[in-house]
Amino acid sequence: MSQTEIHVAIAILTREDKFLCQLRDDIPNIRYPGYWGLFGGHLEAGETPEIALVRELKEEINYTINHDFRLFGYYPEPGLMRHVFHVPLTVELEDLTLLEGWDLGFLTHDDIIAGKCYSSKANMTRSLALPHQRILLDFIGNEE
Repeated sequence: MSQTEIHVAIAILTREDKFLCQLRDDIPNIRYPGYWGLFGGHLEAGETPEIALVRELKEEINYTINHDFRLFGYYPEPGLMRHVFHVPLTVELEDLTLLEGWDLGFLTHDDIIAGKCYSSKANMTRSLALPHQRILLDFIGNEE
């Protein structure tokens, strides 16, 4: 891995043709503040993307995964490499605890195509971060 490039591990969490997403905090010093996105985050020193994925899901939604996930693909952009994994969600939404972010919820295929979804916590419709929309559209295209 490049020393100058940031690497992140992110999860496409699926359950019954829906995608669990995070409404990111609406604070200016993070990427895509106030946008819907996928759960995950930066790799720490010495971590593999797989280890980072397991850690991030535990930290963000208190979801413990085993190795029931698979690499979906890599999404590079200048200075950033996204390692994207498909992770089946095997628990109910009520069994998760949102520990990072403003809200969480299931997005449908229609939400993803539209690029936006309503948040009851924000009490408004918020946009889906464009790179995450592209990833989810690719994933949906692979399912067909």
